[in-house]
Amino acid sequence: MPTLLLVDGSSYLYRAFHALPDLRNRAGEPTGAIYGVLNMLRRLKADFKADYLACVFDARGKTFREDLYPAYKANRPAMPEELACQIGPLHEAIAALGWPLLAIEGVEADDVIATLVSRAAGEGIECVVSTGDKDLAQLVAPGVTLIDTMKNETLDREGVQRKFGVPPERIVDYLALIGDTVDNVPGVAKVGPKTAAKWIAEYGSLEGVIAHAGEISGAAGENLRRALDFLPLARRLLTVERDLELPVQVRDLAWRSPERARLAELTAKHRLPSMHQVDLGVRAGGLMSYGPDFGETFRLAGRYVGRILNGARPAEM
Repeated sequence: MPTLLLVDGSSYLYRAFHALPDLRNRAGEPTGAIYGVLNMLRRLKADFKADYLACVFDARGKTFREDLYPAYKANRPAMPEELACQIGPLHEAIAALGWPLLAIEGVEADDVIATLVSRAAGEGIECVVSTGDKDLAQLVAPGVTLIDTMKNETLDREGVQRKFGVPPERIVDYLALIGDTVDNVPGVAKVGPKTAAKWIAEYGSLEGVIAHAGEISGAAGENLRRALDFLPLARRLLTVERDLELPVQVRDLAWRSPERARLAELTAKHRLPSMHQVDLGVRAGGLMSYGPDFGETFRLAGRYVGRILNGARPAEM
C-alpha cells in the first residue's frame, strides 16, 4: 500500500530553534533552525520510504479560529526575530531539497495535515504524520499513525488510548475538558487528564458529560457546570478541519530530485553549510567547514540533532 509522510513543519521549526545552540554564519545571521529542520527532514525521508510526502507550515496571519474566539493563542509571545528571519531561507531550502511545502492562509498546518490525511484514506493511502502536537492524535485511525522523533514515540489507536486514556475519536472531548494552554483554550478549572478520561469513560463523550453535569459532585462538578456554555466552543476550536479546499491533490506530493544548483545558490547566499556537510553533521556530528570559528559549534550541533532524532529532549542534552 502506498504511504504519505506528512511533517508538521511548524513543530519542527520551534523544536530545532530551542534545542540547538545559537548557530550563526559568518555574517552573524542565525541559522540553527534551518540546520536542524533540514537534518530532521533528511533523516525522516531516509527512515520512512514514502511514496508521497509534504512539509506543512502555519501561514502568517489570522485563522478562522480567531474569528470564533479572539483570545485564541493570544497568550503566545511574538516569534523571536532570530527565528522569524530563518523561515524564508528554510522554506526555499526545503523546496530545493525536493519536498513539497504547503502553508495555507486562514487555516493552521494541523487543518492542512488533517485534510490530506482524510483524502489519502479515501484513496487507500497509508499516512504517517510526524508531529509533537497532541491535538493531531484525533487523526489516528487504521492506516494513520503519528510519530514523534523527539520522544521516540509512535502512536496508533492503542498507543493513543494508553497515553491519554481515551480513544482517538474522543481526543477532542478530552482536550476540551482539560483545556489547551498552548492555544489559550480554557478547559474546566482544576480538571486534569485523569478526571477528563474518567468522565469520558463513564459518560461516553463530551455531550454525555454535559448531559450528566448535574450529577457530578464536589468542586470538579461545580467547575464543570460553570464551564458548560464554553465547552462546545472549546471543542470547535480544538477540532481539526478535514475538508479544506487545497491547491494540490495527494498524488501531486511526490518527492522531486533535489535542485542542486538552487541548493548551492542558497548555501552561498545565506552562508549556510552545504547539504553534504549537513548530512555529515547528522551522521557523525562531524566538524563543519563553516569557517574556523564555527567548527566546534557545528560539531556540537551535529550531536544535538542526532540526539533529537534518536529521541532525546533538550533537557537531556
